Amino acid sequence: MRSKVAVIKTSPDRVLEDYAKLLTMAGVREALDPRAITILKDNISWHFPYLSANTTPWQLEGTIQSLRHAGLNDLVAVHNNTVVTDSAKGEKLNRLIPVYRKYGIEEKNNFLPEEIKWVRFTPKARMLALDKIFPEGIEVPEYFMGKNIVHLPTMKTHIYTTTTGAMKNAFGGLLNSRRHYAHSWIHETLVDLLAIQKEIHAGVFAVMDGTVAGNGPGPRTMIPVETDYIIASADQVAIDAVSAKMMGFDPLSIKYIRLAHEAGLGVGDPNQIEVVGEDITSVNLHFFVGDNAASRVGDVLWFSPMRIFQKLFFRTPLVYAFVFGSFFYHDFLWWPAKGKKIQAGVRETTKWGKLFMSYPEA
Repeated sequence: MRSKVAVIKTSPDRVLEDYAKLLTMAGVREALDPRAITILKDNISWHFPYLSANTTPWQLEGTIQSLRHAGLNDLVAVHNNTVVTDSAKGEKLNRLIPVYRKYGIEEKNNFLPEEIKWVRFTPKARMLALDKIFPEGIEVPEYFMGKNIVHLPTMKTHIYTTTTGAMKNAFGGLLNSRRHYAHSWIHETLVDLLAIQKEIHAGVFAVMDGTVAGNGPGPRTMIPVETDYIIASADQVAIDAVSAKMMGFDPLSIKYIRLAHEAGLGVGDPNQIEVVGEDITSVNLHFFVGDNAASRVGDVLWFSPMRIFQKLFFRTPLVYAFVFGSFFYHDFLWWPAKGKKIQAGVRETTKWGKLFMSYPEA
C-alpha cells in the first residue's frame, strides 16, 4: 500500500495560492465527504504568539479557501483546552480569530458542556492503551460523529514523542481535560486515537505548516527555523513520517509512527510513500529534541520507575502542583527570559514574521 503526501516550498507572496495547490495535490476532494460538516482542528501548543508552535493565520486562511474551493463549504472550528494552555487566549494572540470571522466560521469549544457533549464510545479496533487508562470507559465529543476533520499542526519536535504533527493533534480534540493520564503511554494513545478517528469521522485530512518549523525541546520552548515548507495528506501516519524524515529523524524509529504503520492505520515507511510536488529526497534539517526543565521532571514522573506512583501524582489534587509548575516555568520564566525575545526577532527579521504582523489583531 502506498500513500500520497504533498509538499510545496512556498513564500509569503504566494502562500495562499500554494495552499490551494497543496490540498488539490494531496487529494482533499477524495478524502473528505462534501455532504458532511468539516471540523477545523487548529493546534495551539502555547497561547503566546510563538511561530513554529501554533497554527499560523496563513495556514488557516489557505486551508479555509482551499476547502471551500473544493466544495466543502460547511466548516466549523472546534477548540480544545488544556491545563497549561489557554486556547481562547491562543486564538487571539496568534491572530486566528480575525481569520475565522473573515470567513464566517462558527467556533465551538469541546470543553464547554453547553456546546459539545462528551459520550461513551466503544471502539471496534483493539486498543493498545486507552481502555486501560480509562477503565471506566472511553469518551469522545458527540459532535465529532459523522463529520470530516482537518488537522492543522505545525512541523515541530516534541520532548516526549520526538516529533509532533497530525496524529498528536487529535490528543487535544479527542481526549478531555484528563488527557495527562495518558502521557506514560503517549505513543500507544496516539495510535488508539487514530483508530478511533477512522471509526467516527466521515473523512480525516491534515494540513501541516512548516514555513517556520520548531527545533529543540518542543512543543513550546523551541528554536524557530524558516524552512518555507507546507505539507498535506489524507494519511495521518504518512504526513507525520514525511515531516519526521525532513526534520532528520528515521520515521520508523519513532514509536507512534511505527506502531500505527504496523497496525495498518497508515504508512510510516518513507519507501512506501509517494511524495508529490517538491523533491525532498535530500532534505535533512538536522533537527534535535533536547530537554528543558519541564521535560526533565516529566521524564521522571511519566517514564522512569517513578511512574508506579502516577496515580498519586496525577489522579489526586497533587496534580495541581505539577500543573502550576509547568505553567510557571513556561509562562513566567522561559517566556519572559527567552521566548519573548526570540519571537520579537522572528517578527522583525524574517519574512514569515512580517507576514504574521500583517494579519489583524483580534
